Amino acid sequence: MTKARLLRLSVVLVSIFMILLIIVYWDNVGTAHFYLHTSFSRPRSPGAVAAGEDWEALPDVDELLAKLLSSSLKQNSSIPRKTEQLLMQGSNKPALSNLEENVRGYDWSTHKDRNSLDQEKLQVERQRTLREFCANSSFTFPTKERSFDDIPNYELNHLIVDDRHGVIYCYVPKVACTNWKRVMIVLSESLLDQGVPYRNPLDIPREHVHNTSTHLTFNKFWRRYGKFSRHLMKIKLKKYTKFLFVRDPFVRLISAFRSKFELENEDFYRRFAIPMLKLYSNHTNLPTSVSEAFGAGLKVSFSDFIQYLLDPRTEKMAPFNEHWRQIYRLCHPCQIDYDFIGKLETLDEDAAYLLQLLKVDRLLRFPPSYRNRTASSWEDNWFAKIPLAWRQQLYKLYEADFVLFGYPKPENLLKD
Repeated sequence: MTKARLLRLSVVLVSIFMILLIIVYWDNVGTAHFYLHTSFSRPRSPGAVAAGEDWEALPDVDELLAKLLSSSLKQNSSIPRKTEQLLMQGSNKPALSNLEENVRGYDWSTHKDRNSLDQEKLQVERQRTLREFCANSSFTFPTKERSFDDIPNYELNHLIVDDRHGVIYCYVPKVACTNWKRVMIVLSESLLDQGVPYRNPLDIPREHVHNTSTHLTFNKFWRRYGKFSRHLMKIKLKKYTKFLFVRDPFVRLISAFRSKFELENEDFYRRFAIPMLKLYSNHTNLPTSVSEAFGAGLKVSFSDFIQYLLDPRTEKMAPFNEHWRQIYRLCHPCQIDYDFIGKLETLDEDAAYLLQLLKVDRLLRFPPSYRNRTASSWEDNWFAKIPLAWRQQLYKLYEADFVLFGYPKPENLLKD
């Protein structure tokens, strides 16, 4: 009898120890401050899912973590009223301290004259296109067949997590990512201004927006959660609302070129422009600073940039920079089941609809669009001097992004 009691006591103590061990890994950035308002399943009509609903069969460790997560959800079912009031006090005017925003200018019109889109049907169509081509064995591209577990941690650095609202955002450079990162900072309260969380996205300086320490991303999970990191990622991918915004791949390349090589950018000049000018324009003894180079009329041409992208030596030296890396390589759309796919071409409507679905539209609004955004109508002019063979190779390089996200093949650029 005594032995049986000791055995039962040992089992209880071991179970308690394991739970405490897990809680140690679960630091205060995780579920301790987690509020789930937003998860919605697909392909049904988007809407809030009650905490603890729709759990599918999980491995033992995942199941234990899921139970802890559900317990936390029951205790923390809404945003604190004080926080909500702070966020609702945000200004509607752009910050004056951000040089790029001031130079480009914002379109502050309300766009009330635009025809309203049937957003729900639009999302169903975008998600169906993505799922069909991910499942289509005849359509192949690099990394398509690997599983989520096969993705290295360093390739998960674009997945930003907001545990307060249960949101995961995969950011794509040159697709309004600066302002979406600002929105994520406001929602997660990951950055303070004089001890108070930012409440107007445009008040957040660009240098803080793109500081990697500002955001909790999937690639940081290993450092926080150790061996439980992949289990937690899978749970959050299952329960959180996951979204990304995409853009016509060729237009995104033009935008990246304009931003990084037509404006004085010291870092991109040293890392990319100097090698391009040497390799493709036969320049030697180049100035060490971008201001000197621009003063001497030494600038990378769009043709140089395209040659650089097509040069097989480029990828051998290092993966594409994130500003021109393919979206499928940044966000892994065939491994991650995204709940919302927004497009820059319909940014205002998509952003408003997404914030409504996330139930945060009373807390903030998405910053307005740039007035001089790179337009798809510019493609013909930009590619006019690019040889046809190069254009065709470039399309093959970015074909997966065109197909997965429903962008038409630019036939006018790919034929004589």
